[in-house]
Amino acid sequence: MNGRVLMAASLAVLAVFGIALWWFQTRAFYEEFAVDAIRVGDVEVPVTDFQGIDAKTSPIKLRACMKVAPEDFDNAEPAPNATPLVAQSWFNCFNAKALSRALEAADAKAYLAAADEFDGTLRIIAVYPDGRAYMWRQLTEEFANQ
Repeated sequence: MNGRVLMAASLAVLAVFGIALWWFQTRAFYEEFAVDAIRVGDVEVPVTDFQGIDAKTSPIKLRACMKVAPEDFDNAEPAPNATPLVAQSWFNCFNAKALSRALEAADAKAYLAAADEFDGTLRIIAVYPDGRAYMWRQLTEEFANQ
């Protein structure tokens, strides 16, 4: 067998494998969804301009962007150690770095929407004074430290 043919076949298999691996890591399993309201504790909060992604393969793949009335969160429980997780690059509305900076500078406030929605997770919503809001799930400290 000619070495060039073997090398070309190996490179073709490698390219197909690389593309499949990239697709499964960044695109597969994610589903876009939309809602008109979100539950924050025991309260239904209406939302507009909602964009969300989630996957059944992991409880911490949830990311969402929306608009809310900030006063709907007046009685919501603050979220301890809110740490936005990075979204897939194709989900443009969610910028975890900018959101982290806003939370640190107190330009946005984080609220606990649900605890143990899935075992060991917290659903967090960060709200800006202008009504922009972002939602994600993160692991509880107990699970994050394992």
